[in-house]
Amino acid sequence: MPAARTVEWSLAPAPVAYPDAVAAMEARVAAILARRSPEQVWLLEHPPLYTAGTSAQAHDLLDASGLPVYRTGRGGQYTYHGPGQRVAYVMLDLAARRRMDLRCFVRDLEQWLIDTLAEFGIAGERRTGRVGIWVETTGGEAKVAAIGVRVRRWVTFHGVSLNVAPELAHYRGIVACGIREYGVTSLAALGVDAAMVDVDRALRRNFEAVFGA
Repeated sequence: MPAARTVEWSLAPAPVAYPDAVAAMEARVAAILARRSPEQVWLLEHPPLYTAGTSAQAHDLLDASGLPVYRTGRGGQYTYHGPGQRVAYVMLDLAARRRMDLRCFVRDLEQWLIDTLAEFGIAGERRTGRVGIWVETTGGEAKVAAIGVRVRRWVTFHGVSLNVAPELAHYRGIVACGIREYGVTSLAALGVDAAMVDVDRALRRNFEAVFGA
């Protein structure tokens, strides 16, 4: 029987090991393609780690001694994941239900994050040539959210990460997203004391406004 035409939301109650998350996404993508499972948004945190996307350059790994590094099939370069960062893995069927346009999908992910940040009084912005969402700080521009996606037969996986209150010092081990000129920030560093549950509610509200329920 075909899967129901709705987006399922899931929340991991504890940090998920990166290899386990990738395996779960692979299984879900296969099930969506087979029409056995609905689309899914999976909210989780990871233990502290680095991931290297398909465009990662070896010289952008500045310190390999501290945290594990996982090569991954998502687009992009090096990034950090850890507690206090909300990761949202987005598994949508662009062919069956949406536009078969990857650029449009990424732009929608950006808008989702911009709208979510606005609920906390933060003006997130796009930057030409720099994937992710950026904010102005007293020290200059900084990235507050990252985007890295993969598509298989028009089903998406991987997704976005929003820095709520992670340990920003861990970013010193990499050149985040290959960009040396600008820093990384978080809601907490911007003076916003946001509970993760409130961030999750805002993410869901704004996802449905951009992508539909």
